[in-house]
This record gives sequence, structure tokens and C-alpha cells, in this order.
Amino acid sequence: MRSVSPLETLAARSAQSDPPVNEYTRDLVRDVAEHQKRIDGLIAEHAEGWTLDRMPAVDRNILRIAVLEMVWRDDIPDRVAIDEAVELAKSVSTDRSPAFVNGLLASLLDVKPSAVD
Repeated sequence: MRSVSPLETLAARSAQSDPPVNEYTRDLVRDVAEHQKRIDGLIAEHAEGWTLDRMPAVDRNILRIAVLEMVWRDDIPDRVAIDEAVELAKSVSTDRSPAFVNGLLASLLDVKPSAVD
């Protein structure tokens, strides 16, 4: 939204360190940036009737984090990633977003083994 990359924002926030940025958050930002092209491709494949550009930015970024956790993070159970994404959408996005996030991530979960090839 501010035309600043997530890595630049992370660097600026880390330099401020008030409040400090926890290591898990740093890892998420770095990993999403590293895998963003593939993550966005997976989201686009499973977003029936939606393009990435049409999605609210909040939903798009919630989905990016959840897809990262589902596909590249073995320490996060898939259902936990989905549940946390849905709860986050409930608290920071539109009334329709939780169902959209849940449906998209559930469809990705159905094909996850082939998605990671």
C-alpha cells in the first residue's frame, strides 16, 4: 500500500525496535518474499473468480502467510495455518473474507502434494 517492499519495511521496523520485531515475524516476511512468485501462483490457481489484484490487500497477505506455512513450513500443521488465517481475516478484514480465505486454503490443502512439486 505504501509502495515499499516488505523487506524494506521489515528492515525499517527492525531498526526502530520499538516494539521489537520477533524472529518468527522476520522469518515469515523473508520467506514470503523468497517464495512470493510461487505463493501467488498457488493463490491464483485456487481463487475461483478472483485475481490477486482484485483481492483486498489484507486478504492477499493473509493468504500469502498461510500458503507459506502450509507448503514450506513443516513446523506448522496445515489446519493450524488455516484456522489462524481465518481468525485473522475475521479480525482485520471484511465479513466475507473468512469464508473466502477458508475456502481457498481448503482447496489448496486438497491438492497440496501436487502443489509442492
